[in-house]
Amino acid sequence: MRLIFMGTPDFAVPALIALAARGHDIVAVYTRAPRPAGRGMDVQPTPVEREARRFGLAIQTPKSLKDAQVQADFNAHNADAAVVIAYGLILPKPILDAPRLGCFNVHASLLPRWRGAAPINRAIMAGDVETGVTIMKMDEGLDTGAMAMAERIEIAADMTAIELHDLLARPGRLDPNV
Repeated sequence: MRLIFMGTPDFAVPALIALAARGHDIVAVYTRAPRPAGRGMDVQPTPVEREARRFGLAIQTPKSLKDAQVQADFNAHNADAAVVIAYGLILPKPILDAPRLGCFNVHASLLPRWRGAAPINRAIMAGDVETGVTIMKMDEGLDTGAMAMAERIEIAADMTAIELHDLLARPGRLDPNV
């Protein structure tokens, strides 16, 4: 399958690795532009960019997806689908409509609970006893669209946000064939 992968943080990396390992044709990786980080404030690529470079994948770092040329370039990939995981930019309608099958968001909560940023931390802080991962076909709203699948995961009373992050990010938790 011809895929565009759109993600930025560590949470998205295991999915990128799993998709590449399954032999999907990842025609482009969209991620946020490198930013200054660390003590020396050196410009650092995102975790997704680092992994994409390891696989030799084409990387795109547009500041916005609203630009007509950016949209034309995205459309030119002729992708079957886009997989979006914590990318960090809102996808406008021309981007959502470009892949033949649509854009699919992997979100670290059981939607509609904890839409938007920091769903893992919010679940821990709220004392939720379960959370999960939701995969949805995206529409123009924020973390909205038709639900494709979801998996529930129990949150242990002593579980940290880091432990929950790693559990939710684990590839194959929704597909035993991965």
